Order: sequence, then structure tokens, then C-alpha cells
Amino acid sequence: MSLELSMVGLVVKDMPASLAFYRRLGIDLPPEADEKRFVMKRMESGVTLFWDRYFVDTYDPEREEPSGGYRILLEFFLENNDAVDAKYEELTGYGYHGRKPPGQTDGPYAAMVDDPDGNMVLLTAG
Repeated sequence: MSLELSMVGLVVKDMPASLAFYRRLGIDLPPEADEKRFVMKRMESGVTLFWDRYFVDTYDPEREEPSGGYRILLEFFLENNDAVDAKYEELTGYGYHGRKPPGQTDGPYAAMVDDPDGNMVLLTAG
């Protein structure tokens, strides 16, 4: 049996707000995507990231919103520590919640920022 991760989906409350965050992160998404209930972007890594207001609402209408802390961690690798610093400053400058300022961890140089839906975005380098 072969098993590969092909997509990561984010259930969003407000599509334009969520897409604005990911555009600011550096993902190229067309402006007309803001009006859609389902948006997909295939990353250079081969994994597709998608934002959803349709599938879950349609096929799991009894779904309850999770409460408390984040449930998913998305890691985006940047070219170097300076790029992590700059992206963290940019995103928190727009008012997004910075969970951990940039710094060296036991592993990579990293920072943490919440997206508008409470998903934690990990920015790493090295």
C-alpha cells in the first residue's frame, strides 16, 4: 500500500480574511478567490493547500467548532533567519497574533504566528 499526503485543508470562517493572511505570508492567490467557498493552491513541494467553506458545511453540517488552542501547525520554510524575522514583523505589523517571536530553538530558527482562524503558522529557516 502506498500512502502520501497530497492536500492540507483549512476550514475558514472568513475566506477573504484568511486568504489575506496567506497572501501576506507569500502565497500567490488571485483576488477573485476571495469570493469562492473553496480555494486550492498547489505548492512547489507538491502538497496542495486548500481553504474550505463548502465541503465541511455541505457534508458535515453537524460539525462543532473546536474550542481552545490550535489544532494544526503549518510550517513554512524561509530562506534564512533574516527572512523569518522580516516575515514575523510584517505579519504582526498587520495585527496578526505573534505566538513566539523569532529565535533559535533546539532545532530550526523559528517564529510562530496565528492565522485568522486560530491555526498556528510556524516560520522556520536553517
